[in-house]
Amino acid sequence: MSNTRREFLTVLGAGAPLLLMGAQNPASQGRPAGRPSAPDPTPESDEAQPPGAKSPTKTLLEANEKDIKKNIEKLFQLASDLKAEVEKTDSSQVLSLAMVKKAEEIEKLARDIKTRAKG
Repeated sequence: MSNTRREFLTVLGAGAPLLLMGAQNPASQGRPAGRPSAPDPTPESDEAQPPGAKSPTKTLLEANEKDIKKNIEKLFQLASDLKAEVEKTDSSQVLSLAMVKKAEEIEKLARDIKTRAKG
């Protein structure tokens, strides 16, 4: 087994310079092959704006945050209503259609909040 390792390391040692030489591509203009170029630290959309203006991304994120907060308040209200309705009815005897619909609405709203929070 040590011969196999030794042969592998020998081939790897001899082949490494060849791989490095082959990685040099004149079309890459000085960048190593396989590496993407670094993104521009300042997006073009921010350069055209005055210094005090907000970027469109930041504006979109703030609007998203407001929607999330509004949806959370609505979710809390729906959950409270559902809890009150469950407490006043005997759910072992009767399962109200209104309770089921409210639970589905809560579920849908919770998914929407989760999706918006992920971005």
